[in-house]
Amino acid sequence: MNDHTFAICAYKESPYLEECIKSLKNQTIKSNILIATSTPNDYIKGIADKYAIPYYINEGEGGITQDWNFAYSCANTKYITIAHQDDIYEKEYLKIALAAIQNAKHPLIFFSDYFEVRDGKKVTSNKLLKVKRIMLLPMRIKLFQSVRWVRRRILSMGSPICCPSVTFITENLPEVVFENHYRACEDWEAWEKLSTKKGEFLYSTKMLMGHRIHEESETTAAIGDNKRSREEYEMFCKFWPKSIARLIFKFYSKGQNSNQL
Repeated sequence: MNDHTFAICAYKESPYLEECIKSLKNQTIKSNILIATSTPNDYIKGIADKYAIPYYINEGEGGITQDWNFAYSCANTKYITIAHQDDIYEKEYLKIALAAIQNAKHPLIFFSDYFEVRDGKKVTSNKLLKVKRIMLLPMRIKLFQSVRWVRRRILSMGSPICCPSVTFITENLPEVVFENHYRACEDWEAWEKLSTKKGEFLYSTKMLMGHRIHEESETTAAIGDNKRSREEYEMFCKFWPKSIARLIFKFYSKGQNSNQL
């Protein structure tokens, strides 16, 4: 095995967990795989046993950031990808990620473009995906991947980085990546924090993973109770005066409709 781990965050009894595992097992470069959960049950344990995957139970506080940080802490490798149980990965994901990391000077994270999975179908383009790709245009230029000002200008307009597409280079990052603060913008908050550090945000324009959109996803739930809107406004305020943040938020919030089924 190499210096990489796919740390799968499993929750309750997802019907998509096994499909996620199969996509990780089918990588052209083999990796370590583990499952971490704060909702232990026979279903998750049975799948872990079926595929001979180490199974870790978070006996501390549960929650989305707590679960991510726990899964991250269970891996003892230089590179970690926190895989969400509902998502899938193209077989070249790890090969391309490791090649980019090995050719970088001081990488912080690697991430890629992605597609959505809706009703079992692959969606490669819609309004939200197009906007995110436009936002990330500067990151196509390798020089800009290490420029903090560029990263922060991109993030000041929203979060175009798909969290499960990210591989973390642990030796260049703080011990705790995700703060226990938000429920819907916890990843955006992490990118904002990491964007201030010296190093590279490596970006691949290839759609290397699929993010599943469905009714029980955390993103959909957060939008439904308006918590995401409150958090997004707070994030804009990290970059802009409140008056400008309100104006940007009005346009940005319309994009939430793309997460609805």
